[in-house]
Amino acid sequence: MNFNNNIIKSYLTQSGSGGGRTGLSKDEIKASFLDNLLYGIGRVPQVATRRDLYTALALTIRDRVFRQSVRSTAEFSGQDARAVAYLSAEYLPGPHLGNNLLNLGIFKETREALEELDLELDDLLEQEEEPGLGNGGLGRLASCYMDSLATLGIPSMGYGIRYEFGIFNQIIKEGKQEEATDKWLQYGNPWEVMRPEITYQVKFGGRIEHRESNSRVFEVDWIPDSVVKGTAYDTPILGYRSNAIALRLWKAEAIESFDFSAFNQGDYYKAVEAKMISENITKVLYPNDETLSGKELRLKQQYFFVSCSLQDIIHLNTEQGRELNKLHEKFTIQLNDTHPSIAVAELMRLLVDEHQIEWEEAWEITKNTFAYTNHTLLPEALERWLSEYY
Repeated sequence: MNFNNNIIKSYLTQSGSGGGRTGLSKDEIKASFLDNLLYGIGRVPQVATRRDLYTALALTIRDRVFRQSVRSTAEFSGQDARAVAYLSAEYLPGPHLGNNLLNLGIFKETREALEELDLELDDLLEQEEEPGLGNGGLGRLASCYMDSLATLGIPSMGYGIRYEFGIFNQIIKEGKQEEATDKWLQYGNPWEVMRPEITYQVKFGGRIEHRESNSRVFEVDWIPDSVVKGTAYDTPILGYRSNAIALRLWKAEAIESFDFSAFNQGDYYKAVEAKMISENITKVLYPNDETLSGKELRLKQQYFFVSCSLQDIIHLNTEQGRELNKLHEKFTIQLNDTHPSIAVAELMRLLVDEHQIEWEEAWEITKNTFAYTNHTLLPEALERWLSEYY
């Protein structure tokens, strides 16, 4: 679909900050907040809860973050620069609202706008759930890289997993730790945007079949036991007083989430079995891997998000009219520790089996595309896949 880019550029460069909807003054923030409260979530102030008020404020600030994101995308697309794709199994960004207020430079204006409505900014900041996407130093480093890439104006996108539940919530009872479910998404996430049109299929198990094409080229078909769909969820990551980039996280879903025939026959479990099995892949950050099933699930998680991300990168490269053998000239893929290391093998598979590129050429592309961050040499921290999976 063609769109007049000159209109967009004119809108983004008009005086002020794009009109009242994305203005940065106290009065514009106050007006946007009331608009989102009344028309965004359909609440009148008399019955609005603190959660409602937080959501309205988050949507208000998100508009301003997305303005930066759109401007950055337009700027990056005109540069024709090499982009960074950052692959990490975890991110630890912290609460978005306070961070975005700081990066936009509107903490003072927002606080004053809310005070005129007899509201306290600190009360609303406390309502935000900590995103359950990371656990410790590895995830925090990944988020720091996202912040830095955005601040420096480097064309980039982060890729990872949209975990439905974080690792766990810690509860101390009688001096002992008890682990509770981290339901960080129970009230929704106003900072993310679901992209239902951006989906990729990921295969698991099965067998391969060899054949020759009509031109007598050796080809391989993968006949899987199961196929899972990965759906993209985008969260804008704002740099300090500057650009914004995207963190694209993948949620695992069934190709067909409901078996109507099984339901009609009274087998209600089978009707949703595929949905439950597929969604298990992105349920929990770092599932317990002391059991064989836990080890298998972790490997499935890693392969799932890596395959979705690489397919997306290849799609973006093609969408920009570039030849696939020039992939490494447009993208560099940074692997954050060993979790996404299976990406090397998966890119080779995609290039050779799916796009019929000769092995030697595919290997040159792969070598020139990937970079790697090593965090430790401790054996217990390195990924090791059991021979059953080879």
